[in-house]
Amino acid sequence: MDEEVMAALVGVLEALWRINAEWPDKPCTLAKLSKQSERPMSVLRRQLTMLVDAGWIELRLEEGGVAGTVLLTESGRQLGRELFA
Repeated sequence: MDEEVMAALVGVLEALWRINAEWPDKPCTLAKLSKQSERPMSVLRRQLTMLVDAGWIELRLEEGGVAGTVLLTESGRQLGRELFA
């Protein structure tokens, strides 16, 4: 994976980390993450797929696949602590 792609993925993780820190008891919606990470939904969804494959997040889509929530996995939280805390 090239550096530009990794930087983009880290940007999504950082946005999710900040959202999770600010609202720890609320799930992060795709819409909120799209806005916070300043990415169009189509780009965000592709990046989220890579983060799911890496084991750093869990993506829960609602029926129809348009809306959903994103959660950091334990390894994603550990990576976040190393990178952002």
